[in-house]
This record gives sequence, C-alpha cells and structure tokens, in this order.
Amino acid sequence: MLKIAVILTAATLTILVVEFFRARRWPFPAHGWLGLVSLICAEYLMFQGIEPAATYFSPVAWTSYILIADAAVLAISGHSRLREESRGMLKMALLSIPLWLIFEAYNLRLANWKYIGLPQGHIERWIGYGWAFATITPGIFITAALIESLGWFKQESRPLHISRTMNTALIVLGAAMLIVPLLVPKHAASYLFGLVWLGFLFLLEPVNCRLHLPSLVGDLARGYRGRLYSFLVAGWVCGWLWEFWNYWARAGWIYTFPSFVASGQQWKLFQMPALGYAAFPVYALECFAMYVNGAWLLSPKYVAEKKYSE
Repeated sequence: MLKIAVILTAATLTILVVEFFRARRWPFPAHGWLGLVSLICAEYLMFQGIEPAATYFSPVAWTSYILIADAAVLAISGHSRLREESRGMLKMALLSIPLWLIFEAYNLRLANWKYIGLPQGHIERWIGYGWAFATITPGIFITAALIESLGWFKQESRPLHISRTMNTALIVLGAAMLIVPLLVPKHAASYLFGLVWLGFLFLLEPVNCRLHLPSLVGDLARGYRGRLYSFLVAGWVCGWLWEFWNYWARAGWIYTFPSFVASGQQWKLFQMPALGYAAFPVYALECFAMYVNGAWLLSPKYVAEKKYSE
C-alpha cells in the first residue's frame, strides 16, 4: 500500500505542477525558491537522521511548502498573502494553534491519534507542537488560494438559498454533534470522531452567514461555489502531504482508531487507513469556518478573508 500512497501523492502534485505551468504569468519569485531549497535540504537531513531536522521535519516541510505555494499564487495571479498581508498571515498562524488545540482536547477523550518520537525536553517539545500547529491553517488557506488561482471553478451556478429555519437546524445539529462525544461513555466516544470533524462546520457556517462574515453558505446563496470547491481540493492536497511527510518523520503521529476501523489497517496509505482520506476535504471546510469565526471573535471588524477570496 505504500507504493499506492506514494503514487497517489505524486499524481496529485504532478497535476498541480502541470496546471501551475499552464496558468503561470510571471516568474517564480525568490521566496518560492527559498522554500524549495529548504524543503530539499530538510528531506536530505531527515533521511540522514541529522538533528534537529529529523525531529522537526514536519513543521520545516510545511513552512517550506507555504513559501512555495504562496510563490506559485504570486506567479499566477500577481498577488501574495505573505507579501501583501504579512501581519495577517502571522495572526493566522498564531490563531491556528488554539484552533487545532480544540481537536487535541477532543482527542484526550476520543483517543484517535497519538504522537511518537517527540523531543525529550518540555521546551523543545512545545516548540515543535506550536510550530507544527501554526502551519495548519495557513497551509490550507494558501493551498486553497493556489487552487482558486488555477481558474478551475470560475463559472457561477444557480443560487442555493438556505432558509432561516434550515440555518437554525444546522446550528442545533452542529452543537449536538460536538456535545454528544463528551456525554457518552469514553469507550463509545472513540467511535464518534466523525461527529467532531463535521460538528464545527455545521455549527459555525450558519453562524458566520448570519453575522455577514465570509461563509460557504453565503457563497452558495449568491451562486458562487469556487471557494467551496477550492477548499475541498485543498483539503485533499494537504491531507496527502500531511501523511506523506509524517510517514518518514522521526517525530510524528500514528492513528489509534477503534477496532472496527482498525480492522482495515491493511489498507493503510502511509499511516492513515484509506477511508480516512475522505475526512481531509471536510476538515478544510471546517478549518475555514473555524478560522473566520475565530478571527471575528478576536476582531469584530474582521473583513480580510472577504477581500482575499472575493
């Protein structure tokens, strides 16, 4: 299955590279080359077992990837979030840490993954945690920007209006999905990870729409599906990269799913059971909703994301 996983990852990246050269309008900028060189060096040092690159490989790889992906967006569209909104990107990276810690808190009860190969020192360990978690949201958003810049989803569609009653029902459903895993016995909670990966999406998307914040629900109401599709594809791309780089990293994670899920472990692609890859596109949508809401809570005048995607 490892060969299949590598082939699927390579195919995904090949499509992106080919499409990049098709859509590119300007030269690939310097910070992209910096990211590419640092990624190659990190790969070499990791396979040689040279520290600290071997232990901190995942956050180094993701930082390098963010530079590469942002540079690709700049070469295609002429816009770069790292250049034009550097402070906003720093805030996004900082907010990414507590947003992911929410899932870590759920995992204390659901016990669906655990970390291995971490540094022994507490300071070094928390540096690794913080750095890795800080790349999650920027990685998804910049990948979505890259997908959108390729022009795959420009055509508008018929508006899909969601009634206020349905909007309220989604909020209630999302809240219930997030509460139930906390109320059932712990041995049963480990089977309910799917509720958590959907709950924040159902809860926060309608809330963001009602607050007139950027939202996928609002996009659908005006016939725009580009952001929805771009984040779905971004989740697919980032999911493969997360698992690809994690597989060889000295410090990483392994999955500890319940027995009925783990029974399909022979179908693992890298460390993830094959069906688990379906969760990554959904998580990208959830990441979008959580970030928009979190940024608004920190700054009620938040409008940066609307400017970015529209």
